[in-house]
Amino acid sequence: MAFDLIDTLKNLFNNDFSNKAAAQLGENESSVQKALGGIIPAVLTGLLNKAGSGDTGGLIGMIKDAAGANLSQLGNLGSGLPAGLLAKGADVLRSLFGNKAGDLTGAIASYAGIKVQSAETLLQTAAPASLGVIGQQAAAQNLSPSGILDILNSQKDKILAAVPSGLGLASLLGVGSLGDIGNKLSGIASSLKHTANSVGGAVTTTGGNRWITWLIIAIALILLLWWLLKGCGGQHSTPVADSLAVSHMEDTAVGAVTTAPVATRESIKVTLPDGTVLDAYKGGIEDRLVMFLQDPNTKGGKDQWFDFDNLNFKTGSAEITPESQGQINNLAAIMNAFPKAKIKIGGYTDATGDAKANLKLSQDRAEAVTHALGAANVKPVQLLGGEGYGSQFAKAAADAPDEERQKDRRISVSVREK
Repeated sequence: MAFDLIDTLKNLFNNDFSNKAAAQLGENESSVQKALGGIIPAVLTGLLNKAGSGDTGGLIGMIKDAAGANLSQLGNLGSGLPAGLLAKGADVLRSLFGNKAGDLTGAIASYAGIKVQSAETLLQTAAPASLGVIGQQAAAQNLSPSGILDILNSQKDKILAAVPSGLGLASLLGVGSLGDIGNKLSGIASSLKHTANSVGGAVTTTGGNRWITWLIIAIALILLLWWLLKGCGGQHSTPVADSLAVSHMEDTAVGAVTTAPVATRESIKVTLPDGTVLDAYKGGIEDRLVMFLQDPNTKGGKDQWFDFDNLNFKTGSAEITPESQGQINNLAAIMNAFPKAKIKIGGYTDATGDAKANLKLSQDRAEAVTHALGAANVKPVQLLGGEGYGSQFAKAAADAPDEERQKDRRISVSVREK
């Protein structure tokens, strides 16, 4: 059976998902289903538009990233809203729709009769899932960039026809009609094939010299791929890994395995806007995070990180120790007191040991903290998932004293929105 992108996504976002998502979001199940009926073709149309706009390289990069990060999450949709997809969703939507992502969210909410926050959460789930499905297909068939474009081009008519007319998607994407998007994509796909065919036909060889033809074709395709990755001559911003810009205080060095608050630290009370009072430490995560969220001059973003300072795991595992629950509960209380805030969890290790094992452990720990916050009643829309960075940001050498390496073993909170 031929691969069908829309049908595959509909099967993923099935009734089981709608039922669980509706319960988590506090929405009617039929309304969630209606929203998904508009979201799936809308997101795919955004993909078509990006592919046909000349930023093919950007699209290929997004799909490659999704294939590496999101495939494991696709099987979890039956359980509702997976945090791993939500973590990528906002970035994917901005890449596809730019500053119109908010307009699309409002249009989906109005179309389906659901809350704007619910529409945003569903969009942030469906967007990376769509890329993940394409990446999954590309990996299974070992597709080249032209092969991925062929899939999108072959299914563009069905995708565009499925977009509800009430969304006003053509206007939102700045085109005269959705058909214009299909025409542009066809032009890009045709140009790609024409270039490959022209190179192949330019050399006529026989017998043992046939390898020269394939060598020239391969070189031409590499050059063509380079051209596409440059955005067809335009500028293209390569996705950059989240940077770590945490202001460490001398008395708040964090270790994600065996650290505990320093005995001489000053205990304080932190009062939240809703009247909740937290037991914390001066300069600790609760103190700094609340000050940041209350400051009207600060903004969320990828460079806003705050380290846990009393969160520990059992050695070599992602099992959070019981004594760490207090800080988990404190952070949950802060999120409930600042309902507009959205956070991502980052996991880090020191430079000792196997890099791949460190990366997996940091990912498992970041996800464990995300799940613990969800269990402590942080709203799903506020949790943008967890990501492990392993030792890539470690500052201390592998043979440095443990007190130096300890600073590299940490779990951090990134405030993306406030």
